[in-house]
Amino acid sequence: MLRWLGHASFKISVEGKIIYVDPYSGKYSEKADLILVTHSHSDHCSVAKIKSIRGADTVVFAPEDCVKKIKGAVRTLKVGEEANEDSVKIKAVDAYNVKRFRSPGNPFHPKSFGVGYLITALGKTVYHAGDTDFIPEMKQLGHVDVALLPSGGTYTMDNAEAADAALAINASVVIPMHRWDTKPDEFKKKVEASSSIRVVLLKRNEEYQVV
Repeated sequence: MLRWLGHASFKISVEGKIIYVDPYSGKYSEKADLILVTHSHSDHCSVAKIKSIRGADTVVFAPEDCVKKIKGAVRTLKVGEEANEDSVKIKAVDAYNVKRFRSPGNPFHPKSFGVGYLITALGKTVYHAGDTDFIPEMKQLGHVDVALLPSGGTYTMDNAEAADAALAINASVVIPMHRWDTKPDEFKKKVEASSSIRVVLLKRNEEYQVV
């Protein structure tokens, strides 16, 4: 079960485990078994949120520059590396900007700054893209059941680029996130007109059952 908490924050419930990705937006009523952080920006790596959902046995994965912020035991995965936590497999993949820059030659999200995650359990794979543009590596992700793609523009793909990414990834289902006040209907229309991919537009705190 996927629950969109807002922005890029998701709760995944599987095999009795609670997984939070990029805890920042929304309300958190349950402690985490597993926390995945894509990068160190405060709207993805909220120290206060992480502290509130972290229990004695919670496993945290985050990029290296998040470790000092989060404190305690934090594991890192570089792009291409995998880890298994009981029945859940996590793999770090590329996430970076090629079109969006703070200043010339200075992207908001440089390569190797952050990651996306492939999360696999019960034979299903969820791809959380992190903050990224449409990048070539998306074409080599392999089978994805549900893709969570940023579509808000400014710091990440906009609706049109996210639609192109969705078509390249070719997941069964795509859910836009990090979408600000843009019009996700435009994203949905473009993807579904060009493929058999189903686009699910969640409201905050709505759930989607991965099947």
